Amino acid sequence: MKPISRIPELIKEWRALQPLNEKMERDINQQFMVDFNYNSNHIEGNTLTYGQTKLLLLFGDVMGNARMQDYEEMKAHNVGLEWMKSLAKDKDKLLSEVFIRELNKIILVRDFYKTSRDRDYRYKINVGTYKTRPNSVITPSGEVFNYASPEETPSLMNDLIQWYRKEEKREKLKIEELAAMFHYRYIRIHPFEDGNGRIARLIVNYILLRHDYPMIVVRTDDRDKYLETLHKCDLRTGQIPSDGAIAALEQVEPLTDYIAAILEKKLETLIKFVKGEISDFAETKDTAINTGSDVSVNVSVNVSVKHRIIEILMQKSDITVKEMAKMLSVSERTIHRNIDILKTENLIERIGSDKTGHWKVKS
Repeated sequence: MKPISRIPELIKEWRALQPLNEKMERDINQQFMVDFNYNSNHIEGNTLTYGQTKLLLLFGDVMGNARMQDYEEMKAHNVGLEWMKSLAKDKDKLLSEVFIRELNKIILVRDFYKTSRDRDYRYKINVGTYKTRPNSVITPSGEVFNYASPEETPSLMNDLIQWYRKEEKREKLKIEELAAMFHYRYIRIHPFEDGNGRIARLIVNYILLRHDYPMIVVRTDDRDKYLETLHKCDLRTGQIPSDGAIAALEQVEPLTDYIAAILEKKLETLIKFVKGEISDFAETKDTAINTGSDVSVNVSVNVSVKHRIIEILMQKSDITVKEMAKMLSVSERTIHRNIDILKTENLIERIGSDKTGHWKVKS
């Protein structure tokens, strides 16, 4: 028997805590920005580590040996996230195909070329434009699973948008049901040559934010479960793309349950944070940081502030106390105190003056 969802009572409690003070809201938004961008892109193969992502998005720093394409992709995805948030908060603007095509254009930046699966030829990806060739995925069993054809994609996307507007207006579906159904129907269409997974997760959060729910993160370390959940929906709807594009609520139940579980956990965590019961609410477990050398530091969401300072200094030796305080969401006094401890323990030293010098992490 399925347990009773706690989302209704949790969302009621969450809304009762509003409005949040400026610092708390900034901390929550900043943490989500890093967690969502890192995880959603990492699921699709972006090679930036969590630490590199954090430095890039908070300070614009490009550190380590990752591909420049991955840095550009991460920055573009964050632009898409911020643009999506601004539209979600405008209750007078309805979800549209123009919005989705523009979102695809933003996160993919510019037209580019990809190599075919059999590596026989290269083809051009036109960003913000619906696909012009069939797309599919190879299942774990080796079978080809096809998405909607290029010919039927425009009409299916129009139907999807009209369905969403109608259901949003009717207010019969739970928000997690509305988000799950849109996500699954959209994925079965797979309207673009690239970026479909990232768009689907952005739209899920568009729907949540539009209805005053906190946004969620599908973690990269949960990728297998996420894909298996989508596969369970596929088994219920069958292989005909147009059937998947109009999947019923009961057919999408595995994804609804999956999103609801993440949302419930997110609400519980945010409520505890706002009440002061916890101080850390990062949504990434394993965040290996590539320092650009042979050294790799594994960062857990539960490590102490001083260990995080070491990790940051290995990435950016000239960072200021003010920048570290912002990055770790703590006070400058806390940073100074932990730096003093690290210097006493002979783990770091300051080379040069306070203004023009840099930090050295000792081995």
